[in-house]
This record gives sequence, C-alpha cells and structure tokens, in this order.
Amino acid sequence: MPLVKLVNITKKFGEIIALDNIELSIEDGEYLCVLGQTGAGKTTLLRTIAGLIRPDGGEIFIEGELVNDVPPEERDAVYMFQHFALFPHMNVWDNVSFGPSIKNWDNEQVKTISSEVLEMVRLSDRQDAFPSELSGGMQQRVALARGIASGAKILLLDEPLGALDARLRVDLRRQLRRLVKDQKLTAVHVTHDQEEALMTADRIMVLRKGKVEQVGLPSEIYSSPKSIFVASFVGNANFFEGNVIEMDNSGSTIWIRGDYQIRVSQTDRKVGDKVVVAVKPTDVIINPDSHKGKNVFSGMVDSSTFVGGSMKYKVIVGDGMVIFSEALVSNIQELPRPGQEVTVSFHPARCCLFEYPEAGLLKEIEAI
Repeated sequence: MPLVKLVNITKKFGEIIALDNIELSIEDGEYLCVLGQTGAGKTTLLRTIAGLIRPDGGEIFIEGELVNDVPPEERDAVYMFQHFALFPHMNVWDNVSFGPSIKNWDNEQVKTISSEVLEMVRLSDRQDAFPSELSGGMQQRVALARGIASGAKILLLDEPLGALDARLRVDLRRQLRRLVKDQKLTAVHVTHDQEEALMTADRIMVLRKGKVEQVGLPSEIYSSPKSIFVASFVGNANFFEGNVIEMDNSGSTIWIRGDYQIRVSQTDRKVGDKVVVAVKPTDVIINPDSHKGKNVFSGMVDSSTFVGGSMKYKVIVGDGMVIFSEALVSNIQELPRPGQEVTVSFHPARCCLFEYPEAGLLKEIEAI
C-alpha cells in the first residue's frame, strides 16, 4: 500500500487551475522529486499534501487513511520551507528540539533525538548558535534536523536548496538524499532544477500547468521522454520538424527541411504523418572530419562553450538549421573551433519521435 496517494486532486485559484486531476502514489521510503518551472503547481501540490491548502476536488490518503479533513499537525508530515523558517530567537538546539518538546516527549527522549540528529547533520558543535550566526548551508541543515527530530515519516521539501550557492547545492544534494534514506523517511522534494532532480530522486514527476506530464525513474525521464515538453525541459533536446516518408521493421525515415533525412528506430507513426524528432545534445556526436551516413549533417561551428569537464557546441547546418552538441572533453580527440567545418551525427535509437502538436512546436515547449 502506498504511503501517500492522491486521487484526482484539483485546486483552483480563481480562474487559474493550479492542480488538474493529479493522480500520484508515493511509496514508503521513496524519494520523489516534483520537477517543473515556476507556476507549474509544485508548491500548491506540496502544501495540499501537508494540509496547508484544501483541494477543491479529489482525495488524499496517508497510510490508507483519508486525510482531507485531518489538520496538518496530525498528518505525520513536516513541511520544510525554501527559506528554512527557523525561529530566529532560538538557538540551534532549541530549534531542533522544538518538535519533540511540543509533542510532550519526556526530557530524555528529547535530548536523545536532538543530539542524534545534530550529530547526523554535523552541527553538534554549533548547538548554541542562533540562525543569524550560521551560513545558509548550516541553516538548511538545522531545518532538516528539526524536520527529522519531529518524528514525522514524511518530509515535504519546498525548493530546499534554492537559496544556496551553486557549490553548496551540489554538496547538500548528496547529504539530503543520504539523510532521508538513512532515517527511512519518505521525501517529496519540489524543484525547478532538472540536475537536482536527476541526482536525488528515486522517481521524478514532471509537472506542467498543473498537470502531470510524466512520472518515472530519472533515467526514463531523461532518455525516454513521453512528451515534447519533457524532452525540452529535461535535457534541452534539439527538435526537428518533418514528415514520415518511409517505414520498415527497423524504423522510420523522416524528411526535414533542407532536404535532409533522419532515421529513427520508432515505428509508431504512419507514412505521411507530420512529426517532431527530439535528440539530446549529449547524443549528438561532433566530428572535425567529414564523413557520410545516416543522420549525419555537415555544418560549421558557430560557438563553443567550456562548462567544467564538457564542451557545448552550436553548429549551423545548411540554410540556418541549428544543432546543439555536448560532450565530455576527454571524449573529444580534437576540440573543434568556431568557424571550423564539422559533421554532427546521432544514432537512430537515440531519437524520440512525437506526433506534431496541434498548437505548434514552440507552444508545446512552453512551460506556462
């Protein structure tokens, strides 16, 4: 039985539909990331599970019990705000011990659990400090410790790393997931950062305009997107518009503008269909040498950008078609330069084929 189950959850704010018939099951001990841009409905979803917002329709179950009318403090869930919401007049110890204290645990229990969680987040030596005396990363760890010490089984994390600098975010992603798993908690983590979701989640739910676009393993969300929006939002895919001109048992051939052809492994469309092909930049191979073959395009490097251990390239093909490529520097024998003629290629199995959207490609990519 799922620990948390949402059945047809709907929430409106005036004419705005924040949540549109959300169906979701969260297993005990699972780390679920809800991924979407601002305005997608992520925080509304989290606050609805917490009991801070009442849905207009649908049912919320926790451990099999209908909790629509159960107050937040009785849902066995703790909501962690983006900006930590620590009590500024309390030191670290008092912030962390607040939850078990108000539950009337005996003094020895309060002392034991508070000491354990402070040791866990490596803040035992700062228990007398006040929030204003701590760095952003330390405040985040205090907030996390307070949530764990409360004894709640469910952590509801609203952009928990959003206020931190880039380096600290990367470090705390690992710590956050480890703490949740070590304590056998269930976490629902809201974020707009695809890398954060891919690194921390057991499963990812992509939310767009209040609707679920896709739920799956991080590898599924990245490599097998179920919609054009997911392909764009998670991995920034290249898109090619065209028509199916040929099909056989091994795949389909798509004609695109400029009189180019793309071969894909999928065979779920018909000859004549207007379609969109999506290819991740990480699946596009850039080669300084000219060669021919399926899914190979000649072009010129327009720009190159060094990002850590990888290179990002923008290549102009034919009459202005743009293809983006990204590869580890260690995998590139010769680094192409802007102005250099190159070929780009990709394997048919790495292509995702979609029906052409009625509203057009650009409209389908829009998040809001």
